[in-house]
Amino acid sequence: MSQLSLKQCNEVLVIGCGLMGAGIAQVVAQAGFNVIVMDRTEEDLIKGKNQIEKALRKQDATAQEEIKKRIIFSTRISDGKNADLAIEAIPEKIDQKKELFVTLDELLKPEAILASNTSSLSIADMSSVTKRPEQVIGLHFFSPVPIMQLLEIVVSINTSKVVIEWAQAFGEKLRKKTIIAKDYPGFVVNRVLVPMLNEAAFLVMEGNAPSEIDKGLMLGANHPIGPLKLTDMVGVDVVLYTLQSLYEGYNDSKYRPCPLLKRMVEAGHLGKKTGRGFYEYK
Repeated sequence: MSQLSLKQCNEVLVIGCGLMGAGIAQVVAQAGFNVIVMDRTEEDLIKGKNQIEKALRKQDATAQEEIKKRIIFSTRISDGKNADLAIEAIPEKIDQKKELFVTLDELLKPEAILASNTSSLSIADMSSVTKRPEQVIGLHFFSPVPIMQLLEIVVSINTSKVVIEWAQAFGEKLRKKTIIAKDYPGFVVNRVLVPMLNEAAFLVMEGNAPSEIDKGLMLGANHPIGPLKLTDMVGVDVVLYTLQSLYEGYNDSKYRPCPLLKRMVEAGHLGKKTGRGFYEYK
């Protein structure tokens, strides 16, 4: 069982430098931790670095430099071997995540904690391939990470109480509000939210205008953003993968992905990140 304390946690390894990974790296560095961000290519790292620098422009020059000094970018996962905590933020593919957890389990010190930013996949399944299942936990951040207040802490049947308490303290150190979620597909937020996004896609498929649907939910349900704008922000592909995980996890037809989402992903209309989703973006 991990005896790691926040005072002992000096270095955090973030695997994946996309939208979520870069955002996680930023908030962890802002909280005073040293961060190593790892991705497969220099191009991916440059994109993530640019995202972080853009987000930090709201800080004064001194703060920007202090935060950037705490972040190291690397294409070699071995550079993170001394990390006290690893957070994976790679695509939502369970086989890829389990393969990564085998590598992390062999690479990191025995007391290090392994965390996944997954939005719906099984933490217990990931922990099963390690020699430290009690030290594996879900740290589900929300996009955009520097702005969204919530950190969903996902607890599997293997996760120890000590690690749960450590994760709550870590979340507070990042200035996040935490909730504890049980390790079932979708956890808490996406279990409620993603079926709504799916239903909005069905409405579009039936001929309703995206702008009218979004306007209706914003004015009629007091949502700050419409479900289709939100889908474009999150990524149509991410929403589809989450729905597929819910559908397979519960074997319940109420989670059946809208066919329109599948066609949009096949066509490369993934939302804001590709310039076209339910709306078009410059």
